[in-house]
Amino acid sequence: MPALVRYMLSRLLIGFVLGVGSAVAILQVEPPAFGAALSPLEALLFSYSIGAAFALGYLATALGWENTEL
Repeated sequence: MPALVRYMLSRLLIGFVLGVGSAVAILQVEPPAFGAALSPLEALLFSYSIGAAFALGYLATALGWENTEL
């Protein structure tokens, strides 16, 4: 696997894991309003949406700050 692909996939994975962790923390600290329970699908979609945003942000930041050539 080329070095750039490995670099990008690792940064996407790290960002996604950070985002999912943040989403789980948000769901634990601030449950849904009015005592309504989230279904498992809603919780997974929320976690995926936050994880995807974090993954792209982490990758963009890593590529923007990288000073060395691969």
